[in-house]
Amino acid sequence: MSQTDFIKDIAKYGLENDQARLLASLNELIDHAKKSKRINFALQLQSILKDSIRQQQTSGLLKVGSPQHHQREEDREVSEFILEQLTSDYHFESLVCTDSVKEELSYFIKEHQALEVLHKFDLPVSNKVLFYGPPGCGKTLASYVLAGELEKMMLVVNLGAIVSSKLGETSKNLAKIFRRAAQEDCIVFIDEFDTLGKVRDYSQDHGEMKRVVNTLLQLFDYLPSSSVVIAATNQIDMIDEALLRRFDLKVNLELPDADHILELIKKTLKSGLVELDKKNSLKSIVEGCQGLSYYAIQRTLITAVKRSVIAHSRTSLTKPRVDTKLWLDLVTKEKQQLTAR
Repeated sequence: MSQTDFIKDIAKYGLENDQARLLASLNELIDHAKKSKRINFALQLQSILKDSIRQQQTSGLLKVGSPQHHQREEDREVSEFILEQLTSDYHFESLVCTDSVKEELSYFIKEHQALEVLHKFDLPVSNKVLFYGPPGCGKTLASYVLAGELEKMMLVVNLGAIVSSKLGETSKNLAKIFRRAAQEDCIVFIDEFDTLGKVRDYSQDHGEMKRVVNTLLQLFDYLPSSSVVIAATNQIDMIDEALLRRFDLKVNLELPDADHILELIKKTLKSGLVELDKKNSLKSIVEGCQGLSYYAIQRTLITAVKRSVIAHSRTSLTKPRVDTKLWLDLVTKEKQQLTAR
C-alpha cells in the first residue's frame, strides 16, 4: 500500500468512528514511514498517538483526587515545562567539529543502536551527555544532531517555567519532565544547565539549589537506558562535581580553527546558488574570522549573502556574488563588539 492508501483508510475509519481499524491503519502508516526512511514523520505520528491514548484514558467523569485525574493534571503541567517537542533532521554532516568529537558522539550513538546486545551482557548504556564550551560553538546544534542520529523525539526544557521560587517546586517539576521522558523513550535537552546544577557550596545557595542538585542526581541514576539527557553549558566550572561525574560523556566544543572555519564557509555556501566575488580573498577572511564562534562567523556570512543578493537583483549577473569586502567589514565589527564586552 502507498501512503495515500493509508491516509484514505485513516480518514474512512475516523469518519466511521471505527477506532480499532483506525488505530490499526495508523500503526501500519507508522511502520510504512519507518520503512520508507521517513523517521521524523513516524516519530511525530507515534507522539500524537500516545498523547491521544493517554487523553482518552483520563477523559470522562472522574472522581476528584482519582489517579486518572492527577495523571491528566500532570500532563497539562508537564506541557508548560516543555519549550518545544520536536524531531530533528540534523545529522553528522550538519556539524562542524573536530574528528575526536565526532568519534565520541559516534560511539554514543552506536551504543544506543546496540542497546539489546549490551543489555544481554548486562553492560551499562551511556545516556547522559554534557556539551560545554564558549557561546556559539555548536552545543545546541550538536544536541539536534544526536536527536537526529538517534531518531528520537526531543523535549526542550523551559527553564523559566521549571525553576520556581516555591520551596521544593523546582525538584517536583524536574521529576515530572524525567517521568515523561521515561514514558516516551525520548531525549530531555536542558540548555544553560549550570542554572540547575550549581555547586552545592555556591555562595548564593540558600538550600533550595542543594535540593535541586540532589534531585537531579537521583533522576540521573534512575533514568532508563533507552531515554537520554543532553545538557549544555557555557560555565562548566559552576556545575556540582557529583553531577559532572554522572555524565557518561562530556564534550568540549571549542572555537573553530582555520580548517574548521573554512569547512563552515563551504557548508554554508554548498548550495552553489551564490559565489564569492573574490575567491582569493578567502584566506584573509578565514584569518580574520579566527577568535569568533561558529555562530558569529555564519551570521556575518549570511548577512553578507543577503545584502549581496538584494544588490544582485539590480544587476544583470546570472549568479549573485557575495561582496567579500562587505563580509570582512562585518567580521571586523563582530570582533570589535566582542572586545568591547
